[in-house]
Amino acid sequence: MMSQIKLGDIMVDVILKDIKNVHLSVHPPTGRVRISAPKHMSIDTIRIFAISKLNWIKRKQTELQEQERETPREYLDHESHYVWGKRFLLTISECEGSPRIELEHNRMLLRVRPCMAADKRQALVEGWCREQLKKALPPLLARWQSLLGVKVERFFVQRMKTRWGSCNHKARTIRLNTELVKKPITCLEYIVVHELVHLLEPTHNARFVALMDRYMPSSQFHRQVLNRLPIRREKWNY
Repeated sequence: MMSQIKLGDIMVDVILKDIKNVHLSVHPPTGRVRISAPKHMSIDTIRIFAISKLNWIKRKQTELQEQERETPREYLDHESHYVWGKRFLLTISECEGSPRIELEHNRMLLRVRPCMAADKRQALVEGWCREQLKKALPPLLARWQSLLGVKVERFFVQRMKTRWGSCNHKARTIRLNTELVKKPITCLEYIVVHELVHLLEPTHNARFVALMDRYMPSSQFHRQVLNRLPIRREKWNY
């Protein structure tokens, strides 16, 4: 069941679900606020909770509104593309044979069949980027699973609109946003550690913060770097 509460000029969507704890989230691109709460919780109690988080909500909304968005990509010659935080200029070469991508100095060489449509080029680049992310994850997971004393059963790489990653601590799985391949590798490592720590502490409570500070003291720096970088321009359906 969904309802809404108003906090000044901020409208909050409230969803009552069969859950134990309250979950607050602020969603891009406009900073839409959503609270998921247990079915038994009253609207007055949820309102008090929201008011207590008002400063955090406003801060997150400001961050989202100020974060730079990427310009739409057309997959044409001399277009900028990023891999692990480095800028590459797309160079398209038409040839027979299987399409492929190579990085050479500051160029991303896209070898495709003649007259390949832009959407096919996009699918090729996105598939290649997904594979680069999948290749980068195993050594990071092996290192940090050993340090943290945890074990992931499976990891998934997928396009995500509102998160860099997520963790299902019960199933012991993590999901990573394909957009991370565009960011510095240190940002990917930060998200990996963040999600693995959720296997020790599912919520973002004081224990979670203490664990992050203990195992990755530079985590706040990496978070700030990640949040300053341009993000993909998405189409949003509400």
